[in-house]
Amino acid sequence: MRDVAIIGIGQTSVDEHWGTGIRHLMLDAGLSALQDANVDTIDAVYVGNMLSGEIAGQSHLGALAVDFMGLEGVEAYKVEAACASGAAALRTGYIAVASGMMDLVLALGVEKMTDTSGRETTAALAAAADAEYEVSQGISFVALNALLMRRYMHEYGWKREDFANFAVTAHANGANNPNAMFQRPITAEAYARAPVIASPIGLLDASPVCDGAAAVILAPVEYARTLSPAPVKILASAVGMAPLAVHDRKDPLALEAAITSSQKAYKQAGLTPQDLDFFELHDAFTIMATLSLEAAGFAERGKGVQMALDGEITLQGRVPIATMGGLKARGHPVGATGIYQIVESVLQLRGLAGPNQIPGARLGMVQNIGGSGATIITHILEAMGS
Repeated sequence: MRDVAIIGIGQTSVDEHWGTGIRHLMLDAGLSALQDANVDTIDAVYVGNMLSGEIAGQSHLGALAVDFMGLEGVEAYKVEAACASGAAALRTGYIAVASGMMDLVLALGVEKMTDTSGRETTAALAAAADAEYEVSQGISFVALNALLMRRYMHEYGWKREDFANFAVTAHANGANNPNAMFQRPITAEAYARAPVIASPIGLLDASPVCDGAAAVILAPVEYARTLSPAPVKILASAVGMAPLAVHDRKDPLALEAAITSSQKAYKQAGLTPQDLDFFELHDAFTIMATLSLEAAGFAERGKGVQMALDGEITLQGRVPIATMGGLKARGHPVGATGIYQIVESVLQLRGLAGPNQIPGARLGMVQNIGGSGATIITHILEAMGS
């Protein structure tokens, strides 16, 4: 197996792109990544996406991407793992390059979610849950996370207001990200006043529905430096799985797939949580940020909220998260989110994160969650320098 590096990145802004179709989003992000990598030809394209068939009425995204990007004849197909589709596309590309089957791969994530009504989008997202035992009972993903948050509060004695700093931190960081959907800070008071969506989850606990695309170019480490002045090495790529339905899990608050993928990634990279400079977690909801910190080994069970209260998750804290706004402020175009997380991590490791730069950042972990925690994919990245 060969070591793999990221040599190019590209992204569109995250927004409600009313006048931009899914093919143009892929084009903009893909061409930006090719330009950043200084290459004009690749061996394969893997597109992470969840909802294009259901919402945009467009399946067969691999063929559409290479056709519209002028990459005639290049192998391409769509990869789907619910909200972890972006990370799944990256892992597919990683395996292709590591195996020696491919030399240059474009991993791309895209989602177009705002052209349908909120009800239609919510129904489409719910398809990532168990259709027979969860969705048929009328539950949505917001409701599933509300049940988890309620149980967490019951088990450990926290109040809803104690989760505020997850949202406050994300929005503070998103304010300095020109590609973020929300570029304005919020206060703990605003969090407390926010309308409740599904008790105890309020509007400021949840990530927004939005559109966007992001892309990375992968190459073997052995000649990555000849193509990029600042390649970033993928030290680990690991997947953890758990039962699809929350009620089938031994402990719904344990995020066992995150525990598995994190531990696998630490072993592959030869690292511990204490070695990492930041953690780009999947903060689709504040409760998921809490559970992820605990599952990945940064906090004891029931103590993830305490990290937020103590300021340990800020850019100056012990474990910076959501460094460019996270899913909460940058936005969560589901199939693209995993690649956005990687692009933002590469910016940190290149020293190009602007006002949000973590001084001396060299090692970062990225975790992308599919569904309510059934598929969780973890990558660890390392700056290679010039």
